Amino acid sequence: MKNWVPNIITLLNLLCGCIGAIYAFNDELILAGIFVAAGIFFDFFDGLAARLLHVSSELGKQLDSLADMVTSGLVPGIVMYQMLSDAIGNNIIQLNGNQLIGNHELFNYTWIPILGFLITLGSCYRLAKFNIDTRQTDSFIGVPTPANAILIISLGIIAQDYNAGWVTEALTNPYVLTIITIFSVYILNAELPLFALKFKSFGWKGNEIRWIFIALCITLIGTLQIYAVPCIIVIYILMSVVNNVMKRS
Repeated sequence: MKNWVPNIITLLNLLCGCIGAIYAFNDELILAGIFVAAGIFFDFFDGLAARLLHVSSELGKQLDSLADMVTSGLVPGIVMYQMLSDAIGNNIIQLNGNQLIGNHELFNYTWIPILGFLITLGSCYRLAKFNIDTRQTDSFIGVPTPANAILIISLGIIAQDYNAGWVTEALTNPYVLTIITIFSVYILNAELPLFALKFKSFGWKGNEIRWIFIALCITLIGTLQIYAVPCIIVIYILMSVVNNVMKRS
């Protein structure tokens, strides 16, 4: 029976991803974000449970990637699709207020939201590569799909805050969103070594960068709330780059 414990936790991750996808398609991004966060929570504990119970298996490894594909791959793709749809819709309304738009011109705009699913494709490639990459046992190469999912969903939630001024204006611009999409696919699959929050012990020595990062995360979330999430992802990448440089020197 204990062999099934990690797999059940993984399937709970998948269930959260499915529910998150429903909310994302309905443009209810806060609820989508809550279920994605719950799925990522289960994603962390399925591996922990497998190690504690000594029941790690190839089946569990494949289940984990398939669940992540939905929770951290499909849902952020849907969110970006919705963001681009909203941005294009606003632009069409503005254009229609000034001039008539023909069907051909309208088509030139309406296909653009599909670009959001490049995030899903990039996530799929990253997950497949992760399964066969022996270099990623204690660290990551490229941003993990859960971190990227949190980044995209947080941007979607921020974009709906009309009190955010220029930030909202930027996140409702289809050109900016397209750049963010391409950047997301790149950081998922870049040959960029990133530290992992995997503690072999809870002491300071050997875990300095992890404890500093956690302290920064708590401080930023306490002060900036949802706006802290993009900042945290950027800090994570920058701290990893600095850590890599220091290791080489």
